[in-house]
Amino acid sequence: MTTQLLGNNGISLTLAQNDIQNMPADFAIQLQLKGSSAISFAPLGETTLVNLASNWNDPSFKGLFLPTERSISEKGFTAQWKVLNYNRDFPQHWTNNAYDLKTSDFGVTLVDMADHYQKNERSAKYGILIIVFVFLSFFLNEIITKQRVHPFQYILVGFALLIFYLLLLSFSEHVGFNRAYLISALSVIAMVLAYSRSFLKTWLSSLTLTGILSLVFLFIFILLQLESFALLVGSIGLFLILGLTMFFTRKINWYE
Repeated sequence: MTTQLLGNNGISLTLAQNDIQNMPADFAIQLQLKGSSAISFAPLGETTLVNLASNWNDPSFKGLFLPTERSISEKGFTAQWKVLNYNRDFPQHWTNNAYDLKTSDFGVTLVDMADHYQKNERSAKYGILIIVFVFLSFFLNEIITKQRVHPFQYILVGFALLIFYLLLLSFSEHVGFNRAYLISALSVIAMVLAYSRSFLKTWLSSLTLTGILSLVFLFIFILLQLESFALLVGSIGLFLILGLTMFFTRKINWYE
């Protein structure tokens, strides 16, 4: 007896004719999957029932059918599907490869919501905010203390902030994202503090500016740890920063 494969991938097997004639056929198969990020099912039976349970807490349900019941928590997820034959895109009987079974697949993908590469990408998207905040701090320091900062010095500080992301990516591949963020942030903060002492007159000015830089790094780190509330917290934070900037610069006579 030859085996007719169903579709272009997956597992197919043929049951003996005397086992399935005029009676239901019960069979079981045990699979050990390693390194799989997703699993899909083809609803070949007249009624297809699927029950899944996993300790992964970031599932993404995919395919033509969504679970009839599902539960997601920090400990994992459970999901149940029930698919009837008249809901799919192929009949119960056909010959050769008349239908594509993949059109009715359903299942789940195990999503990694925040690995270190994704966090690096997200942190880079906030890069313009860090540069703007730091340059704004230096500019306001010029206005308030009358200490001039040369454009070339702005450029060097900007390069230091750009190096932060290169350090972050490099270290995160070896020590994890959180430790890499701490190492990179402290390195850049120390560099900016030491360099700012060469053109700012007082330690207070240098400490104030690097303190603002530290708060910006902390604010971005908190946003990176959030998933569902990152946009809300970020919007509120930017609103408060803008309000504080308006408050501290309200008495400056910009025409002078």
